[in-house]
Amino acid sequence: MDDEGENGGRIRIRQLGGGRRWGWLRGRWVKALAALAGLVLLGWLAIWLVFARDLPSADTLLSYEPPLPTNIRDVNGNPLYTYARERRVELGFDEFPPLLVSAFVSAEDKNFFSHHGVNPLTFANGAFEYVTKMGSGERARGGSTITQQVAKNLLVGDEYSVRRKVREAILAIRIEMTLTKPQIMELYLNQIFLGRNAYGVEAAAQAYFGKDVRGLTLPEMAYLAILPKAPSNYTPEHDLARALERRSYVLREMRANGYITAAQQAEADAAPLGTVPRAAPRQDRAPGYFTEEVRRELIDKFGENAAAGPYSVYAGGLWVRTSFDAEKQAAAEQALRDGLMRYDAGRGWSGPSRHIEPGEGWQGRLLAANVGAGYADWKAAVVLAKQGGAAEIGFENGTTASLPAWAAALPKRGVGGRAFDFLKPGDVIVVKQVEGSWTLRSLPVISGGMVIENPHTGQILAMQGGWDFRGNSFNRATQALRQPGSSFKPFVYAAALDNGMTPASIIVDGPFCVYQSAALGTKCFRNFSGGYAGPKTMRWGVEQSRNLMTVRAAAQTGMGKIVALAKRVGIGTYPPVLAIALGAGETTVQRMVSGFSTIDNQGRRIPATLIDFVQDRRGKVIWRADERPCERCNMPDWDGQPMPRPGQRRGSQAIDPLTAYQVLHILEGVVQRGTATVLRDLNRPLFGKTGTTTGPTNVWFVGGSADLVGGVYIGYDKPRPLGGFAQGGTIAAPIFKQFAEKAMADMPVVPFVAPPGIRMVRIDRITGRRVYGGWPGSDPKAPIIWEAFKPETEPRRTIQRGPVSAGPAAAPPAPRDSDFLQRQGGIY
Repeated sequence: MDDEGENGGRIRIRQLGGGRRWGWLRGRWVKALAALAGLVLLGWLAIWLVFARDLPSADTLLSYEPPLPTNIRDVNGNPLYTYARERRVELGFDEFPPLLVSAFVSAEDKNFFSHHGVNPLTFANGAFEYVTKMGSGERARGGSTITQQVAKNLLVGDEYSVRRKVREAILAIRIEMTLTKPQIMELYLNQIFLGRNAYGVEAAAQAYFGKDVRGLTLPEMAYLAILPKAPSNYTPEHDLARALERRSYVLREMRANGYITAAQQAEADAAPLGTVPRAAPRQDRAPGYFTEEVRRELIDKFGENAAAGPYSVYAGGLWVRTSFDAEKQAAAEQALRDGLMRYDAGRGWSGPSRHIEPGEGWQGRLLAANVGAGYADWKAAVVLAKQGGAAEIGFENGTTASLPAWAAALPKRGVGGRAFDFLKPGDVIVVKQVEGSWTLRSLPVISGGMVIENPHTGQILAMQGGWDFRGNSFNRATQALRQPGSSFKPFVYAAALDNGMTPASIIVDGPFCVYQSAALGTKCFRNFSGGYAGPKTMRWGVEQSRNLMTVRAAAQTGMGKIVALAKRVGIGTYPPVLAIALGAGETTVQRMVSGFSTIDNQGRRIPATLIDFVQDRRGKVIWRADERPCERCNMPDWDGQPMPRPGQRRGSQAIDPLTAYQVLHILEGVVQRGTATVLRDLNRPLFGKTGTTTGPTNVWFVGGSADLVGGVYIGYDKPRPLGGFAQGGTIAAPIFKQFAEKAMADMPVVPFVAPPGIRMVRIDRITGRRVYGGWPGSDPKAPIIWEAFKPETEPRRTIQRGPVSAGPAAAPPAPRDSDFLQRQGGIY
C-alpha cells in the first residue's frame, strides 16, 4: 500500500511537476510570441520609416488629371492644330471596349480583378530576379500588377531599386483601398506609353491604326496590349516577327482566360499586323504662322508646362476657338507667294537652301534641314550625286529621281551660267515635276507679311508671315518692324480733319523746308516722283500720295496731335518729328491693319485678336475675347420676347466717327483715281492706301471693304533697295487684289455707311468748290464728286456745272481765290 501509496504519491508528484513545466513553457511561448509581434511591429515601423513615410496619398488619384494636349479650332469649329509633347486622348472606362480591357488584362495582369494590388507570386518572382541578376548588368523582369504600374507611373517614379519596388507595392495596396477596379483600369489605359509618342490607348489606336478604340479589331487590340512593357521591341517597321509572336501569346492568354473562343483566336492569329506607316504629325501641314502666334498668346496667358498651373498649354487639355478662316488663309498664302515670285522672276536661281552630308542617312538629315518649299507641288530634295548631264536627287520620303541638266538651266543669280553647273552633292534644292520630269525652282530672297482682319470684331482671319513657316518661322506679320511709308498718311490727315481742315481744303504741293538745328541744318522734303502740282485739295493730295502736301498738313496740325492719334489707334509710339508724317516710324503689318480697321469701324478701335475663347478640359470657358454682356441669352426656353442682343463690342473711340468716315471716303478715291486703281475692277466699294518707303526698301498696301480689312508689305529681311520701279501700287496692291478676287467672291457687296451728322455735298475735286447744276457721273475721273463734310464745314465757294436749276435767282458769283485763302488762314 505504502509502495503503492508512495508510488502513487510519486506519480502524483511527477504529474504536478509536469504541469508546472508546461505552465512555464506556455509562459515562455506567450513571451516569445509577444516579442515576435513586437519585432514584426518594429519591422513594419522600419518599413514605414524607410519606404513609406513620404509616399503620396492614394487619394490624389481621385482628382488626378493626366497631361492633355491643347486643341485649337478654326472660326467654324473645325479642328486646326494640336499643341502636344505627349499625344494623349483621355477616355472614361465605359468608352473602352470590354474586349480591349480583356486584352490588356491577359497580357499584363490576368488576376487584376481579383487581387488587392499585389500578386505575391509575381512579386516574389520579381524579387528573385532582382537578386539573381544583381551585378550582371541585366535588368530584372517585371512582376508588377496593373495597379503597381499605375502607382509607378503616376506617383512613385521609375527608379530601378528595391526601395522603389517596395514603395510601389505599398502604394498599390493603398490605391486598391481607395479606388475601384474600373477607376484603376481607366487611369492605366489613359496614361501608359505605347510608342510613336502615343500616351494612352486611344492615342495609340490613332498612331498605329489610324482609328479610334471603338473601331479596333481583335488582332489590333491584341497588338496594342503587347506594347506597354517595351514598345521599341515590337515596332512594325523593324520587329515584325517578334510583334506577331507576342501578339499570338496575348491571343492564347485571352483564349485561356475565357475572353475569346478558339475560332476567334485562330482568325485573329492569321490576320496581318495591319499597322499604318508612321506619319508626320498632322499639324505639320497646318498654317504655322497663325498657330505659332496663337501658341505664344496662350503661353503668355496660361503658361507652358504643368508647373505653370492647371491650364498650361502642354498639359492643361485646353480647347481653343480661334478666328482662323481656312479659305481666307489659303487665299492669303497663295497671293503673297505669287506676289513674291512675280517680283523675284527673272533674277535667276538664288542658290541652294541648305547643305547637308549626302552619304548614308541623308534622308534624316534632309528632314532635319526643314526646308519650306512653299507651293504644294514644290518639293525639297538633296543632290546625292552628279554625273554627266544629270544629277541624282533624293526626297524626304526616301525616294530618288534624276534632275537633267536642261531642267536646271536657270542662270545663277549674280554670277551667270547654268544653275546645274553650280550644283554640288549635299545641296538642298527645291524642284517641281513638269510633264514627268523634275525641274529646278528658285526660292525668292525677298519676303513680306500679310494680315486679314474683321474690322467690326477685331478677329484676325488669316496671317501669313513669309514664304513658308517650315523654312523660316520668323513672323513678318507681327515681328518685323518696317517703315509704312505713305500708308501712314491717312492718320496724318485724320488729325488734320480733327483740327479744322476739310477734304476740300486747299494745300499747296510745292517746296517745303524745315530748319532743324545748327548742326543738322535745313531739311527739304520732296515728292516720290519729284515735281510740284501747286494748290490742290486734300483729297487730291491723298489720292496721288503727295509728300509735300502731307508735311504741310502735318506742320499746320502739329506733330504732337498726329503721334498721339497714331498711339491711340495702336500703330506705334513715335517722336513728334515731321518725318513720321511720311511713314518713317516703324510698325508691323498687323498694327497697320488694326489702324485701318479703326477707320473702317467709324473710329472705334477694337483690339485685334486671334483667339475667340478658351475652354478647360471639361468645357468651362476660362477666357473670352468678347466680354459683352447679353441678358437673356442663356435662357433655357424662349420667353416670347424679341431675340436678345449683346451690347456694343468692347473697344475705345480712337477717332471721331465723322473724321473716320471722311478719311475712309477719301481713301475710296485712292482706289477709284489714285495709286491703287489696280483694285477698281473688283467692282465693289473698297478703300485703301499704298505705301513706298525711301529706297524704295518696302512697298505696302492696306485697305479693304466694309467687312474685311487686309494689309501686305514686301521687302528684304535686311532692308535694301527694291529697284526704282517698285511701288506699293504696282507690287503690293496687286497681291491684295489677287487675295480679294478669291476671298471676296462670295461676300455680299456692302457699301460703307456714313455715321449720323455727315453731310454729302457735290464739289469739284480739283478746286474744292461746291458745285451747283451738275451731278457726279459714272466716270471716276470726272471732276464732280460727292464729298463728306462735318456739319457747317461745307465749302462756301461755288462753281456752276451744267444747266442751272429752275428758279428766278441765278447762282451767286464765286468768291475770289485771294478771299478764300485769307478766310482759311493761309496756305497749308
